[in-house]
Amino acid sequence: MKRDVVTISREFGSGGRTIGHLLAQKLGYAFYDQELIVKVAKESGLAEKIVEQYDEYATHRNSLLYALALSANAGAHGGMSFVSKVQIAQGKIITELADAGKCVIVGRGADYVLRGREDCLHAFIYADKDFRAERVLRLYGETDQKIEQRLRDKDERRKLYYRSFTMREWGDPHNYHIALDSGVLGQERCVDILASLMDT
Repeated sequence: MKRDVVTISREFGSGGRTIGHLLAQKLGYAFYDQELIVKVAKESGLAEKIVEQYDEYATHRNSLLYALALSANAGAHGGMSFVSKVQIAQGKIITELADAGKCVIVGRGADYVLRGREDCLHAFIYADKDFRAERVLRLYGETDQKIEQRLRDKDERRKLYYRSFTMREWGDPHNYHIALDSGVLGQERCVDILASLMDT
């Protein structure tokens, strides 16, 4: 079966989102990242700001762990928590986008939602810390937080989000078809490699 859906998981600063966007342009595919928040909000009936709280950047110090506690509490009382509504809506939206075909979906556990489908290619983009640190500082500038901590915090948030949503380990190569080092290969080469795999 020809693949016409790509999911991209990525380390912070690796350029995975940019690679996904460039790949979508090269293939003439739709591209979904932040756009999913709007779609999930509409599907779940929740405000976009609430959906954003449970997005992959939710911090381990604020909303996500609290949301998980709410989820367990709601389940014990026969109700459905906000986080459950978001996850169900998100899974439905991602599946519908994949069913429509010809799209690139970045993050949000899409590789898990679409696991086992032969029409999907699941990729993980990573790079060493020096490459990611330089890229983040160049694109986003400095903050009061040290760059090493920024990288660690962002990746930890994604890892926690992914685990809460999938019960799997983010970055585990067994969850993906291919893992690419964008720092070594460069963004354009990563795009070319992924594009070449869509007909196999």
